[in-house]
Amino acid sequence: MRVRLATQDDFAAFMELARPVEDLFGPMVNQPGFQDALTRNFQRGSALLAETDSGDAVGGMLFSLRTAPTYRIGWLVVDEQSRSRGLGQTLVAEGLRRWFEPPAVLEVVTFGPDHPGARSRRLYERLGFQPQEMTTAGPEGGSRQVYRLRLDRHPDWAS
Repeated sequence: MRVRLATQDDFAAFMELARPVEDLFGPMVNQPGFQDALTRNFQRGSALLAETDSGDAVGGMLFSLRTAPTYRIGWLVVDEQSRSRGLGQTLVAEGLRRWFEPPAVLEVVTFGPDHPGARSRRLYERLGFQPQEMTTAGPEGGSRQVYRLRLDRHPDWAS
């Protein structure tokens, strides 16, 4: 398994990662807004792709640097067969190593506690994120909640 900077050449791989989670996140694959966000992240150098040694995409992350010292995870996905193996943490850790300058805050909007995708909250809680305010529902109508992690240094799990 390796995590690397994603490029425009990885557009199709991100579409394949997005397709099976559209029931959780809402429509993405055929949405110009999502496609444009991918392209912007590729151009900015703020997208990561996790892939197997044979080159199969198994995870991806979009990271926002524009509002530093508050950084944002814009989108994080791990394919179903690769979940619960530490890949989500690996992606977040790589993003912190590449782009994060403490002291700062890292935040993410994730599924609300009543959402079918609420399992993802455990990842953020395990990494030390704290649940904060509820926010606007997702495009599929499901609840969303902000999680924040305040850091004065890089966390040990990101070393």
